[in-house]
Amino acid sequence: MANNAQPPHLHLAEVTASQFLDIWEHFDADGNGYIEGKELENFFRELEVARRGVGVDPSNPSFRDKMKDFLQKFDKNKDGRIEMSELAQILPTEENFLLCFRQFVSSSAEFMAAWRRYDTDRSGYIEANELKDFLSDLLQKANRHYEDEKLAEYTQTILKMFDLNGDGKLGLAEMARLLPVQENFLLNFQGVKMTADQFHAIFNFHDKDGNGYIDEQELETLLQDLYLKNKKDVDPKCLTGYKRSIMALSDGGKLYRSELEIALCREPLV
Repeated sequence: MANNAQPPHLHLAEVTASQFLDIWEHFDADGNGYIEGKELENFFRELEVARRGVGVDPSNPSFRDKMKDFLQKFDKNKDGRIEMSELAQILPTEENFLLCFRQFVSSSAEFMAAWRRYDTDRSGYIEANELKDFLSDLLQKANRHYEDEKLAEYTQTILKMFDLNGDGKLGLAEMARLLPVQENFLLNFQGVKMTADQFHAIFNFHDKDGNGYIDEQELETLLQDLYLKNKKDVDPKCLTGYKRSIMALSDGGKLYRSELEIALCREPLV
């Protein structure tokens, strides 16, 4: 159930990065990473009130029709709920910070390549003190340049968005939530739960020549197998994109065990 407090900032012509986070946290009341169900109904009702300045009756059939049209426009993956990257399309964000971010990360391969530069120890995390440089790099590539004070605000906002356990570091799968739905290949494998033994068995099976790394051809067959395991149809075009994204983590075309683990496992295996 959404918070009962007054919904924040929806009346503003433009919201800052921190205000965007306030809105997200208000309506994603259960913290599961989506605005859905009753949360979604409350969000749409309050958005209509803020934009039109009049009351809205959710029991009115026209409300349901408008909400359906709203979802058709913004719910890109048609799952009936709004995630963070979709909310960034809905709200008039200050200087479109999140959309500027996505101008660059609209290519998941570029996102993964940037991640690799900053996750230097291949731990699957970017420490908080590295995050500012990471964001600065991404925004510069999107041809956006910000003063240190504003960049610090954006850094703190991103940290608050994803560092849910307060350990001062961010995981790849968490940061990738800012990717457009269709580019976030990580979502396609979240349903595949793997133990450490299962992951290592998959890696060893597809490392046909036993050289300790997966090359591009071996990765393609591995991803096809994961699609089958996850009972998903293999789209050759998507598969090519996912393969390119994951290979961006590689060292000169050599995808070592720890790098593949980061890409395919939501949390690094222990």
